[in-house]
Amino acid sequence: MKIDWNRKYTTIAVYAVLVVVASLVCYNMLHNFTSYKAAFRRMIGILLPVIYGFSIAFVLNPVECFFEKKVWPRVSRGKLSAKWNRGIAVFSTYVVAILVIAVFLSVVIPQVTSSIAGIVSNLSAYFNGVTGWLNSLSNMLPKEEIFQETLEKINESAQTILEAFYSWLSALLPMALNATKNLTTGLTNLVLGIIISIYFLFGKERFFAQLKKVLYALFPQDFVKRLIDVTHTSNRIFSGFISGKLLDSLIIGILCFVGMSLFRMPMAMLVSVIVGVTNVIPYFGPFIGAIPSALIVFLVDPIKALWFVLFVIFLQQFDGNILGPRILGDSIGLPAFWVIFAILLFGGYFGVFGMFVGVPAFAVIYSVLKIWMEGRLSRKNMPTDTKSYASEDHPLL
Repeated sequence: MKIDWNRKYTTIAVYAVLVVVASLVCYNMLHNFTSYKAAFRRMIGILLPVIYGFSIAFVLNPVECFFEKKVWPRVSRGKLSAKWNRGIAVFSTYVVAILVIAVFLSVVIPQVTSSIAGIVSNLSAYFNGVTGWLNSLSNMLPKEEIFQETLEKINESAQTILEAFYSWLSALLPMALNATKNLTTGLTNLVLGIIISIYFLFGKERFFAQLKKVLYALFPQDFVKRLIDVTHTSNRIFSGFISGKLLDSLIIGILCFVGMSLFRMPMAMLVSVIVGVTNVIPYFGPFIGAIPSALIVFLVDPIKALWFVLFVIFLQQFDGNILGPRILGDSIGLPAFWVIFAILLFGGYFGVFGMFVGVPAFAVIYSVLKIWMEGRLSRKNMPTDTKSYASEDHPLL
């Protein structure tokens, strides 16, 4: 007996089965969330060298492209084959990376380590010095009750802050030792990641072509084309933001060190590293770095701490208004409000890493949603600019 399949009802039945299966899978994942979380962490741990390799290749790719497209073709006058040009460019990229890391390890790390050790060993003397400075300030002020009460509150607050800072610094060395152990444990993954990153840089076009081949085999063409456009947009935003922000933070760290050295401020290298590293976080980074840095300078010399705060404010104004826009340009394309929103959202879920990566990630989401929304408005023959939707009583500024 031949069964007369109705295409309409068959399609409905297939979709119903798929919905039921998806619901069961979601229920199972929620019910056994701990097991899935442990399995996911184990998978991430196994694939950690691949993640390291992709991250290293992604950061070094602009440098490799610079050597491959601008340096070696001019040096060889176009006589190198494509493979030789790629190979020499990759080799040059890793030579530059090794030199930068070597300079950092040989110049910056020893001074930072000695500064931290000096602070920890002399912390009692610094603490007594700050207390004496506050007492001398008390003697200089008028004896009115309001002045004395205010100063006593300031003194109590300073004591609390200094004690908390002392506890933090005392725990810093054990934290450093623990970090060293973790670094030693992850050294194998890092070495494998470097090797994998070389393969990524050598064969990036082949990897991308293979991925497109798989996507076209599994999904409709229009969907894959839109996905590729999103991928190109993501690559442009992430590479522009990360490379630009790292360069911007390096320059700010160097300028901070030069300025502090000229003004003979204490702990110049340690403070400059803190300011440069935290500067990679938009908006909040300067404040995150300035507060512990000012406390470090305040411990050694309270008077110079005030000059340091003024210097950092000037430096961050220079970065925000002149240096940052010239280096980053419009690589993010995200309004200021959404930058703050992305930092708070991703920072709340993923910590400091989320505060850094959240801005380009949200920029990609913002760009995709903007294209999708404007496409739907265009199909409805409606304007796509925001100004057209403002009322006459409340026009856009």
